[in-house]
Amino acid sequence: MRTFVYSALLALGLAASASAAALTPVLITVDENGNGTIQFTPEPASPLLGVMQADPGPGGLASALTYNLQGPPSLVAGDVFMTDPGEDSTSDIIRFNPAGTGSADYEASLVFYSDNSAGVTALADTGFPTSFYTNTVTIPEVVSGGGSGAVYTPNSSQPGYVTGFLVTYDITSDTSAVPEPASISLIALAGGALLAGKRWIKRVNR
Repeated sequence: MRTFVYSALLALGLAASASAAALTPVLITVDENGNGTIQFTPEPASPLLGVMQADPGPGGLASALTYNLQGPPSLVAGDVFMTDPGEDSTSDIIRFNPAGTGSADYEASLVFYSDNSAGVTALADTGFPTSFYTNTVTIPEVVSGGGSGAVYTPNSSQPGYVTGFLVTYDITSDTSAVPEPASISLIALAGGALLAGKRWIKRVNR
């Protein structure tokens, strides 16, 4: 009986590994100042620009740092609560709004909220929404380099999951430097956004 159970567990593990291997890896990086990238492995990364706009999600603020994710299919809605290193208090909230949230022309987006109780030092320092999605996850931040952040890879039921893709979010918060997105070439950003959108679509239609 024990041998049967171990064999069954091994078979499930191999099936899960094979399933994950069949997904297209995507790495999305964002920070609290509107700087981000999207990369479909093994292709080079394209830039993502965060802008301040209204969040149509539950209790969303009128102006919040928003990254347009360039057309991912079936984005799972929800909120990811990030806690301060070694603490239980929420320091940041990463929100995922699918396409069509609030209006038909809304595009699937990641919204970056950061605590502003200690002052406003970044674009994301707007405070938090007044209410939340029922689908939530809590992850800890870790100290790394000149700041802190987290790496998050959702499963199929968690916020930020995209059907057919293995998406990992590299989220940087509390950076020591404050780069300005406006210093990046907007033409290059626009070109990168168009390429990213085509890659989501291309892989879905394979």
